Amino acid sequence: MLKVTEHTRVALVTGAAHGIGQAITHALVRDGLVVAGVDVDEEALAAVAAAHPERFRGYRTDVSDPDDVARMFVELEAELQHVDVLVNNAGTCFMTEFTEISPDELHRQMAINFDGAFYCCQHAVRLMLARPGVKKIVNISSNGAYNFDVFDPAHYRASKAALDNLTKHLSRRYAADRIAVNSIAPAMTRTRLFDVVDDGVLAEAVAAMPHGSPLDPAEVADWVAFLVSPAGDCASGNVIILNQGRDVR
Repeated sequence: MLKVTEHTRVALVTGAAHGIGQAITHALVRDGLVVAGVDVDEEALAAVAAAHPERFRGYRTDVSDPDDVARMFVELEAELQHVDVLVNNAGTCFMTEFTEISPDELHRQMAINFDGAFYCCQHAVRLMLARPGVKKIVNISSNGAYNFDVFDPAHYRASKAALDNLTKHLSRRYAADRIAVNSIAPAMTRTRLFDVVDDGVLAEAVAAMPHGSPLDPAEVADWVAFLVSPAGDCASGNVIILNQGRDVR
């Protein structure tokens, strides 16, 4: 059973039930935080909760829906009282040729990858302002926001570039309030998104990685854990690139 006091550090992780988000959840629980995990997959959330019954609470939420996000934060505040850390990890990538991207798909891509993070930041910052110490927001971006040698589609790139811009804005805006905001931009990482990429394209992308393999979600999670720890208190406004040195020019 969850036990939360005013001294408990509470982290909200979106997209917490799978892939990078699940790895981040495990890392933060390992480091002693209570994690509020957000995902649309209620069954998978229950599985994560079963693994961490004393440090995890799942909230079935569609982050692209502002009303659903608002509802979730009301529940979270009633149950856990506060938020010290927000990790905006929820995201997807629609692999569609530029000329074939429909208005609905464009809207959906931006809504999941950027709008959801925007809404969560709005609510989390309100709760963070009353908390002591250095609070943390970590946005999971992508190498696709800036590396045009890779295969990412246009609307995916745009959503992640917008997220990095939000990172910099919030870092400057809330520096005096001791809210540290950073982006982590991984290169290709082994997640369920591998299933939507053509096999040939995927093989070519893996071959371009200097280690000959994609990143593991746990590697990204450890960087999140570092930023969330006291060692990350002085870091804010950064886009941290994880790519095995692939894009050095």
